[in-house]
Amino acid sequence: MLELASIFAVDICAYAIMSNHYHVVFHIDREKAENWCPSEVIDQWHQLFSGTLFSQRFARGETLSAVQQKLLDKSVEEWRLRLMDISWFMRVLNEAIARKANTEDSCTGRFWEGRFKSQALLDEPALAACMAYVDLNPIRASMAKTPETSAHTSIKKRLKKAQKTAQPNHPQQQENQLLIFAGNPKESMPKGLPFQLTDYLELVDWTGRILREDKRGAIPENTPPILNRLNIESKHWLYLRL
Repeated sequence: MLELASIFAVDICAYAIMSNHYHVVFHIDREKAENWCPSEVIDQWHQLFSGTLFSQRFARGETLSAVQQKLLDKSVEEWRLRLMDISWFMRVLNEAIARKANTEDSCTGRFWEGRFKSQALLDEPALAACMAYVDLNPIRASMAKTPETSAHTSIKKRLKKAQKTAQPNHPQQQENQLLIFAGNPKESMPKGLPFQLTDYLELVDWTGRILREDKRGAIPENTPPILNRLNIESKHWLYLRL
């Protein structure tokens, strides 16, 4: 999933991999895809598929005729749209999983029972709530007690990196295409999630403590606040955009 995000014009905001399903919050970077030059689109597409005879010749630096170039240009625009399309992302991801599972089980066919379901997040509160819901999945399923101990989640990945890089002015890298926390949306900020990391962590920690009749698990009441138990000085959190 994270590898595919570096090929598609897609950022992953949050994810949780469960035993028989997974949740993902995507950001489609249309501006990035639209700014790709034709050669960049071809390079990205060739990481997934073989392309066409003309795209292969173009990649080798061979000269195309006017007609061939026109056909290639048409393919490039089609691939550009696909590289910023969630359906194509999910298709590539799920097919790869199916191939691996079929190889292990010596069988053929689909791995997943049905097609994925998606929901557009239209504002910042919806985005924050959905991300917290996704990151809390293992806790709600009683598979973990705290976010930092939950396996295969974006919040654990962020916290693990935060504990390694919690130093003032430490260079921030967008490793594995997890979209960074960029700060306050009312102020000038780089591309990223419109929240501070500390605020999001406290939201997840607070939400995870709420008992719900329809869910089995919750963060235990006697668990210290998340920022305290991570042993990172609070002043350093201002520099983290993980």
